[in-house]
Amino acid sequence: MNSQKNTHKDKIGFQKLIAAFGVILFIGKIIAWKLTNSDAVFSDAMESIVNVISAFMGLYSLHLAAKPKDDDHPYGHGKVEFVTSGIEGALIAIAGIMIIYEGIHSLIVGKTLSKIDLGIWIIAATAVINYLLGYISIKKGEKENSLVLISSGKHLQSDTITTLGVVGSLIVVYFTKIYWLDSAVALVFGCYIIFIGYKIVRKSLSGIMDEQDPEILNQIIRILEENRRTEWIDVHNMKIQQFGSSLHIDAHITLPWYYSLRDAHNEMEKVILLLAKNINRSIEFNFHMDDCKPISCPVCQIKDCPVREKDFVKRVKWTPENVTSVDKHTVD
Repeated sequence: MNSQKNTHKDKIGFQKLIAAFGVILFIGKIIAWKLTNSDAVFSDAMESIVNVISAFMGLYSLHLAAKPKDDDHPYGHGKVEFVTSGIEGALIAIAGIMIIYEGIHSLIVGKTLSKIDLGIWIIAATAVINYLLGYISIKKGEKENSLVLISSGKHLQSDTITTLGVVGSLIVVYFTKIYWLDSAVALVFGCYIIFIGYKIVRKSLSGIMDEQDPEILNQIIRILEENRRTEWIDVHNMKIQQFGSSLHIDAHITLPWYYSLRDAHNEMEKVILLLAKNINRSIEFNFHMDDCKPISCPVCQIKDCPVREKDFVKRVKWTPENVTSVDKHTVD
């Protein structure tokens, strides 16, 4: 429990760092915009506002997700990470639209830039800081299974891509004096930003709607298949829900009908301990014990079963299809 609390505090502390840097970098980009009069730099600065808002939203969601379960939220508050991540993705997409709008406006109206060399150094520095902070945030989020930190990291890195585009256009404009290139580059990266925002929204919606995560499901089935005992006749009707960094697993396990309640419970506990040991996430289990039926005999590997009614035919390999199926496994 203390380890989990420390992890939450660590996440919140890092998100505070992201928020603080977001404010500093935004101020730096505003200064660069004032110096250069570049619409591309202005668009980049406007996207940084989204960074700041997203960082503070992420901070709030991590604070809320760290709250323990209560009567109103029996599964905890972890799903708030999906909500805030979705909003962040939408804000990223809106920032992309803003960049496209500003780029088109500049192409139509036209502008002359000033103090481009100084603007290049300021914007380049923000790009380096953003990328490094984003890289650290993604790695930390992957390690601690935090969608908020991963989304924040991807947002920072997508902002870096846009910023590098701005830097590149400023360099070209500085040497060629072809001012419309500044806006053209902004249009390209605006489209890229919209795509990144879409992917983040899509992932958050899949979590809110309890969409099955193939990667997690395959990992769980692989662990069970590689360590299965003959007493575990089958595992079926498996459902996995994500609540922030935590998992809730529902499943049915078929055991010999003649087992005592204590023996059956011990086998179920072995399944739970196996998964808990091999998956680096907080997991809540809800396993239902099913008694075997005559249809289970052809796939049951228990030798010298005293009540076998049909001959053993073959071992059924556990797959996402049969483990998630509501029916017991058969040879068909």
